Amino acid sequence: MTAEKNEFIPATVVIPAGAFLMGSEDGMDNEQPVHRVYLDAFRLGKFPVTNREYEIFLKAAATPPPPFWSENRFADSAKPVVGVSWHEAAAYCKWLSAASGSHFRLPTEAEWERAARGGAEGQRYPWGGELPDENACPGIDTQSGGPPRVGLFQPNGFGLYDMCASVHEWCSDFYESDYYRVSPERNPPGAPAGARKSSRGGSWRHHVRFSRCAARSSLDPGFHYADYGFRVAAELDGIAD
Repeated sequence: MTAEKNEFIPATVVIPAGAFLMGSEDGMDNEQPVHRVYLDAFRLGKFPVTNREYEIFLKAAATPPPPFWSENRFADSAKPVVGVSWHEAAAYCKWLSAASGSHFRLPTEAEWERAARGGAEGQRYPWGGELPDENACPGIDTQSGGPPRVGLFQPNGFGLYDMCASVHEWCSDFYESDYYRVSPERNPPGAPAGARKSSRGGSWRHHVRFSRCAARSSLDPGFHYADYGFRVAAELDGIAD
């Protein structure tokens, strides 16, 4: 493909292979026990998927937009797309794979948490141990409301933006509260079945808008919420930096 034809592909960064400690001893019960996980290398979206990127999919697939699409506080093309169900996020990844010739998918919870930590062990947040200053990093669009545009604040150690902030992000896993007790050490795929899908990250509409790296959440995969978006994961082959 030419560079022009690749413009619809979200920017990704390489998350190197390696091990990390997943979970938190001082978090919720579903974050325990803390356990060692090894992951093969993969790519993850540098930003959450934006309205601009999602609109290309909507037109190509001739599918209706998600709820909230036209509301002023969400409509900016550089904001993360919201109101997307898990099924719609998975459909985007399937379309993107076919259109690009590379395998795109949603990240697993383990991939998301390793990526969020940015290579630093023992930190509560991608940027360190404390919540950010709300005046310097409000986590919300103070002009129109809703989530801020992507990439406004500093990236983490892997060069990823907006991890643990802005919107909840769908993961590929079925959610199981005690999965960590039976999770395999290498490339855990999540529970084999369940009623809910896992999600990670913060939320512009919560009182505390930033989440800890280890914090887990989940939702019915058919639901559409105004603070749910996603970012893509990909295999290493076939994507240029």
